[in-house]
Amino acid sequence: MPETNLENKIALTQFSHGGGCGCKIAPAVLQQILATKSPLPTFDKLLVGNASNDDAAVFDIDGEQYLISTADFFTAIVDDPFLFGKIAAANAISDVYAMGGTPNLAIAILGFPVEQLPVEIAKQIVEGARETCLAAQIPLAGGHSIDNKEPIFGLSVNGIVKKEYLKRNNTAQAGDFLFLTKPIGVGILSSAQKQKKLRDEDYEPWVAQLTTLNTIGSELGKISGVSAMTDVTGFGLLGHLHEMSIGSHLSATLFYNRIPIIEAAKKYAAEKVIPNATYRNWNAYNASVSFEPGVNVMEAFNLLPDPQTNGGLLFAVQPNHVSSVQKILTENGYEKFTSPIGKMIPQSEKAIFVSQNEQ
Repeated sequence: MPETNLENKIALTQFSHGGGCGCKIAPAVLQQILATKSPLPTFDKLLVGNASNDDAAVFDIDGEQYLISTADFFTAIVDDPFLFGKIAAANAISDVYAMGGTPNLAIAILGFPVEQLPVEIAKQIVEGARETCLAAQIPLAGGHSIDNKEPIFGLSVNGIVKKEYLKRNNTAQAGDFLFLTKPIGVGILSSAQKQKKLRDEDYEPWVAQLTTLNTIGSELGKISGVSAMTDVTGFGLLGHLHEMSIGSHLSATLFYNRIPIIEAAKKYAAEKVIPNATYRNWNAYNASVSFEPGVNVMEAFNLLPDPQTNGGLLFAVQPNHVSSVQKILTENGYEKFTSPIGKMIPQSEKAIFVSQNEQ
């Protein structure tokens, strides 16, 4: 990591009204923005677009290879500009992995208050993104920048996926088991960091999760028994599972005691360190959720809608392919995430049922 004293003098998060994926527009408001009475044109080669809530657009190149295209950017989630660039880049690239693809090109998106902050900070942000792109083995090939009151950064990313490897978030099947490749609770730790309450021992694990690429998605895409896949970001585990359930015309049962959770997040939540976006997410989805007896509802409220930045991959697996998936997870260092956290079930009166244990 390049040496810089800037983060010791300037706290980037103080220039942000929100941080990371927690600054997403609320789901209900987003639906209003995207709603239209005008007839939408159809394009034969556009396979995934605004008609669904998937992670990226998909365009048919030649009947065998598909182009995946996405864009993601947000306000600063950390004070260190180099780390901000790394995290934002990893988060944007994740959308390609979430659809089973392999990224091949990135373009930067930068908004920066040039009259308020040293240009060196913007340089460090871009350098951080370059490092993440290098780890993903893709070029940061250009970009666009504007003068903006809040620092914002992200990427537009393209990727490629073979026809048979494409994964979507609305194609789960009843009986599928659910897996998640990272623990939840990042949003709570992000709020603790912004409030200067994050303890030293929690900082490094937090940063490690935020910067880890979801490359496992490319491998999972090759498994025919992976019925559906998405990444967990600003709408939290609850929101992204809700999208999978509703889009697939199914319901889901979560096994609460199987969900990987950052232990420190429980401590901060007990101290009332909760992102504002948690309440926004809860208000959007709580009517579709039912809690079974034995679940700590207050704790679940703090964690299930917690907005994640560069969160894990949530994917549904057909029962006869579970062992194959567990083998791939173990071989790639995900041995802590080989237990199913839930199951897709026939559509019911609620989209999500939360039980304490596997049923």
